[in-house]
This record gives sequence, structure tokens and C-alpha cells, in this order.
Amino acid sequence: MTENQSFIADEEDEMYEHHRIVADRGQTLMRLDHYLKHHLSNITRTKLQNAIETESVKVNNKPVKSSYKIKPLDVITVSMPHPPRETDIVAENIPLTIIYEDQEVLVLNKPAGMVVHPAYGNWSGTVVNALVYHFQHLPTGRNGEARPGLIHRIDKDTSGLLVIAKTEYSMAHIARQFFEHTTERTYFALVWGEPKTTEGTIVGHIGRSARDRKVMDVYEDGSQGKHAVTHYKVLKTFKYVSLVQCNLETGRTHQIRVHFQHIGHPLFGDSVYGGDKILRGTTSGSYRAFVENCFQLMPRQALHAKSLGFEHPKTKKWMQFDSELPEDFQAVLAKWEKYASE
Repeated sequence: MTENQSFIADEEDEMYEHHRIVADRGQTLMRLDHYLKHHLSNITRTKLQNAIETESVKVNNKPVKSSYKIKPLDVITVSMPHPPRETDIVAENIPLTIIYEDQEVLVLNKPAGMVVHPAYGNWSGTVVNALVYHFQHLPTGRNGEARPGLIHRIDKDTSGLLVIAKTEYSMAHIARQFFEHTTERTYFALVWGEPKTTEGTIVGHIGRSARDRKVMDVYEDGSQGKHAVTHYKVLKTFKYVSLVQCNLETGRTHQIRVHFQHIGHPLFGDSVYGGDKILRGTTSGSYRAFVENCFQLMPRQALHAKSLGFEHPKTKKWMQFDSELPEDFQAVLAKWEKYASE
């Protein structure tokens, strides 16, 4: 019997489907595209062809053409967006901050407080609702859910850059880059305390917490969750908090937030992971009033997706984008800088 395993991404950023198929010992020669059309459900000819052309389909770890003839025991891997499912999405005239656009891709700067895609409790006011209004015929897919153009996402209360695919070809091409970790993603975070080293790497499997399924935990022994790697560099310290730059090697749900909590430095203002209370310094007097004022200025986790880099699906040129910190983040940094200098 053919071995066909499907790996569904549970990560915050990477929206892809990964199939691994091992051809039978008695498999007769068959064109790759015909073979996959037979073995993968809910896949259109166009989506399959785009996946092959963008080298998202490999046989024995090598990209091949549609005409390749499948042989016994060949190992075929497929990484691509999930098949679409009919879902009603209400188009809403919501402004989007577009920092780049061409025929293939969009790059957006998402504000904090805006959900990326409709889900339970947030069926409107999302990036997807806005995309459906402003753009026609965006490719859809992930786990059978309609998510037009989405390749990755960031949390509701995280601000920053998102790349959106405008064609099926671009979605397949960029989704493969996320899958193979060849994109560049840099975040700025304000964390409690000062990490022991000015530069470092946090490694630890991330999975759902056994205590609360809504949050994530780090499993150092690798017994649960998925491999996760966060590289960081301390940019500046302000007595009790530090501004750090984070570069993601993987893209797990809440990765930066849960990794920094794990090493004892929760993100400033992060109510889910314990950063919304005073964790360094005194808990009374003028300092307490100062911190509470910072929380009011920025009532969310201090996390911003600052830069994003990827290979353009058509030109193959490297595209690099950067964004300014939003006003609330800048205001809190200014207050801490003034406090630290007094």
C-alpha cells in the first residue's frame, strides 16, 4: 500500500501542507502529475502544476518536471497551500497599509489589534475581510479554510509586516520558502529584565500547554510540540527592561513570546505569558505608577514584525522590507529611555 502522510502546520506563520508519499514496490511507470492527481484529494490541475513549477514537489529530495516517471519506492514530498473549502467571508471596506504591491505579491503593515483571518469570536474586521473587499481572485487555502492570499500570519496584538500572495503560483512559491525557512523575519520586542548574554539562541520544542490549551509551553526534552529556534540580540537596556531583536528560524505559534517567558524574560505587557505585571524593580511608589502608565500607553505585548525578506516568485530577486515601530511602541520606549537616564 502506498504510504501517504500529510503534515498540517500548527505554526503561527507557516501556512502549508506537507505530503510524503512512497510509491509501491509494484508501481508501474507513471507521469508525476498524473500520479499526484490520483493520490492527492481536493487538488486542482493548476495548483498542482504551480507546485511542480515552483519546486515545491520533489522526488527523492530533488525537484523534477511534471513529465518525470514515478518508479517503485520513489519518495515524493509536496509542500503547498491547503486545498480550499467554501466559506463565506464578508467583504469589508477596511483600510490597509500597503507598503509594496505588484502583480504577484502585496506587503502589508498590520496594526496591533487587527486579527489576520476570521475565526471563532472574530468573524469580521480582519485582514482577510479587507483583502476580499480590495482585491479580486486572490488564491485561497489552508487546512480547507478560505484565507485569501495568506501565507503566514501574526498575532492580533502584534504589529508589523505580512506578505500576501496575489496568484496561485506566488502562493506556492512563497509558501515553499516559509516551509524551507529561507525567508528572513526580524521582530523587535521589549522584554522584562536583561538576558544573560547580549546575543543568543533559544532552542526548545513548542506545543500546547497541558494546563491550558489556549497557551503554549516549551518542552526542552522534545517530548511534545515542534522544534523551535529563536535568535536574539539585545539592542538596548533600560534598567529593568531590554529592547531585543529577534530573528525567527522557525515560526511556531507564539514562538517569541513563549521562548522569552521560558528563559525568564516575558514580553512587556504580554497578559498571556505574565508580562503585564511588574517583574523587575519595586512594586510600589512612583515606579509602579510609571510602569502602569506604560501599560496604558501600550495595552498589548511589545512585539513588532519589523522586517521581512523573501525571494520574489517571478523575478527571483531578493525582496527586503522594513517598517517603523508603531506609535505606542515608540512612546513606551521613549518613557523607558527617559526613566533609565534619570
